[in-house]
Amino acid sequence: MKYQSTRDSQLRVSASEAIVRGLAPQSGLFVPEAFPKADLDAWKHLSYPELAQKVLAGYLTDYSLDFLKQATESTYGSAFGGKAGFTTRLHEGLYALELWHGPTCAFKDYALQLMPKLLVEAKHNLGRTETTRILVATSGDTGKAALAGYAGLDGIEISVFYPNAGTSEIQRLQMVTQQGDNVQVYAVEGNFDDAQTGVKRVFADASVAEELENRNIRLSSANSINWGRLVPQIVYYFYAYFRLAEQGEVAWGEPVDFCVPTGNFGDILAGYYAKQMGLPVGKLVCASNKNNVLTDFIRTGTYDARRTFYKTTSPSMDILISSNLERLLFHVSGSSEKVAGWMQDLAQTGMYTVDAETLARIQENFAAGFASDEEGAAEIQTRFAEDCYLCDTHTAVAFRVAESCRSAAPMIVLSTASPFKFPRDVLAALGTQAPESDFAAMAALTEKTGAEAPRSLQELNGLPVRFTTVIQPEEIRAAALR
Repeated sequence: MKYQSTRDSQLRVSASEAIVRGLAPQSGLFVPEAFPKADLDAWKHLSYPELAQKVLAGYLTDYSLDFLKQATESTYGSAFGGKAGFTTRLHEGLYALELWHGPTCAFKDYALQLMPKLLVEAKHNLGRTETTRILVATSGDTGKAALAGYAGLDGIEISVFYPNAGTSEIQRLQMVTQQGDNVQVYAVEGNFDDAQTGVKRVFADASVAEELENRNIRLSSANSINWGRLVPQIVYYFYAYFRLAEQGEVAWGEPVDFCVPTGNFGDILAGYYAKQMGLPVGKLVCASNKNNVLTDFIRTGTYDARRTFYKTTSPSMDILISSNLERLLFHVSGSSEKVAGWMQDLAQTGMYTVDAETLARIQENFAAGFASDEEGAAEIQTRFAEDCYLCDTHTAVAFRVAESCRSAAPMIVLSTASPFKFPRDVLAALGTQAPESDFAAMAALTEKTGAEAPRSLQELNGLPVRFTTVIQPEEIRAAALR
C-alpha cells in the first residue's frame, strides 16, 4: 500500500514514511491510494486486538505481521480495562460506543497508545536514527493522550500546544502535570485554530527543517493529520457493528448509522474508511456544537471559517478549521488540484465552495447537525432520566444531533470522553449547582449519580504542575526549535 498527498497525487510514499513525516509537502495530508476490503465473516468473532491487527495489516503493508500482533496485543489489553470497543444499549435502536475507558479517559487513547509503537517501528523500517520531535496542537484530549503515549520513549521529543483558558480544568491538569524528560507543554493565547495554524506553519517552514536537521532532529506530528493517528480509529467501527450483530441488536449485513461528535473531522473520517472497506454503514452523522462550520459545509458545500469563534462546554470541538476534511475532499473529488485550490482559498480568504458533484458525493455518506450548550445540557439530563445513562458534554451534543438525524437503521453514538473530565458542566446539566473545584464537582457527581470517577482523573488532585509557560501563536516557531 502506498500513500499519496492530498495536494500532490503524484507523490507516493510507504506507510512508514507517511507516519514518520506526519505532514506531506505543501501542507498536504497523506491518504491511502486504495481501500483494503474487509472480510466481515472472518473478522466478526475476533477479539479487539485481533481485529486491530487485521485492519492495520491492510494499510500498513510494510510492517511485519509479527510486529502488528505484538503491538495490538500490548496496546488494547489492560490499559483499557477489558472495555476496548465497549458498546452499550440505551434503548431500542440507540447505542453508545464508549471510547473513554483508556488511560486518559478519551477516545484519543485508541490511536495514541498504539501510534508511538507505529512511529518507532517506522523509523526502524526506514533505517532512521535521528531524534523525532513531535509537535501537537490540541483542543484538550489529544494533548494528554499524546503525552502519555510518547513520554519516556528513546529518540522521541514531544511538545504540546493548547489554547490558554480553552480547555476544561481537568484537561489542563492532565497536560501540565505530565511526567517525562522528553515532554514540553505550552499554553497558547488564542483558540485551538491559532495553535493548529501555528504548528502547521512550523511544518511548512523550510528554515525550521534545515536548522533541526543540522541537529539531527526531524519533525513529526501526533495530531490526526498524521496517518498513524487515523488508521487505528477505523477498528472500533467494525468492532461495534460485530458486537451488536452478535447480540441480535442488528441483523447481519444490515446497515447502521453512526453519530460522531467532531471538530477536526478525524474520528468520523475513520468511519468513512470503514464504510469504504465494506462495513455496512448507512449515514455518518457529523455532530457539531455552536462552532457549526462543518454542519453548514455538509449541508451547503460552502466552508466558511469567517465566523465568530465560541467557547463552549464541549471544548474539544471548539474548532473552525477542520484539518481532516481535506482527506475526504480528496477521496470524493479524486483531484489533488481541486483540493490544493480549495485549501489555498481557505488560507487566503477564509472560505471555499466545492462543486456540486463533490457535494453530492459527500451527502451520499454524511449528514450533519449541531446543538447549543443548552441543548447539550438538556440531553445530559434526558439521557440520565430516561436511560440511566451518564454522558459528557461532547457525547450529549451527538445524542441531540442523532435524534434529529435518525433513520430506520440502528444509531450508534460515539461517546468520546468520560463525563468526569467535565464534571462541573455535567453536574449543572443535572440540576445541581456545581462547586468551583473540578475535584469537588467529581465527588458531587458521584454522590448524585452513583457513577465512579476514573482513578486517573481523581489522582490529578495534588500532582505538581510542571508547565506554566504561556506563549503567543507567533512564538510557536521558536518553541519548536528549543
